[in-house]
Amino acid sequence: MGPQQLTGWRKSSHSHFEENACVEIGTGPGVVGVRDTKQAALAARPVLVYSDNAFSAFLAHVTGGR
Repeated sequence: MGPQQLTGWRKSSHSHFEENACVEIGTGPGVVGVRDTKQAALAARPVLVYSDNAFSAFLAHVTGGR
């Protein structure tokens, strides 16, 4: 699945524009995409694509299971 097939892009509630720490996530069947909000002007924005399982494991790790 390519990044252009991801939908429902939303900005993280923990993004902080003044510190250049803004990310968005989008989803597709079985995958989650992550991109940098500040790169909106780029024609081809870089997107990191992870499996649902990998992204869930990442979230569990960084939130300590909260």
